[in-house]
Amino acid sequence: MDADDSFFANDTWAQKAGIELMEVSPGKSKVRMRIAGWHKNSHGTVHGGAIFTLADTAFALASNSHRIPAAAINAHISYVKSVTDGTLYAEAEEFSLNPRIATYTVTVKNDDGEKIAIFQGMVYRKTPKG
Repeated sequence: MDADDSFFANDTWAQKAGIELMEVSPGKSKVRMRIAGWHKNSHGTVHGGAIFTLADTAFALASNSHRIPAAAINAHISYVKSVTDGTLYAEAEEFSLNPRIATYTVTVKNDDGEKIAIFQGMVYRKTPKG
């Protein structure tokens, strides 16, 4: 098991949400979530919190992929289309990387590749001691 797998395996919230790790590389990640009944809100669509959790997980994996602890200091999501079934995919991509701050964009799509949400986040990167 490599470090990215260990990082994901220790994220019990993501595990409980049914999120699966697909891939991680420096500054990038991809995760998926198969929609279940308990992911839905009272309108019968996937709850915004479930979509946020999916995007946030991709964000966490991408921002910690450099082996420097990174913690979110800002996150914003825009929901652009509702979804009721299938699988959702979140792909995170690094937008900027500095010694202390990094920013990421995460796109959430459905099985047909339609955009469901756009997430943007910023992390504070801890300076390694040494």
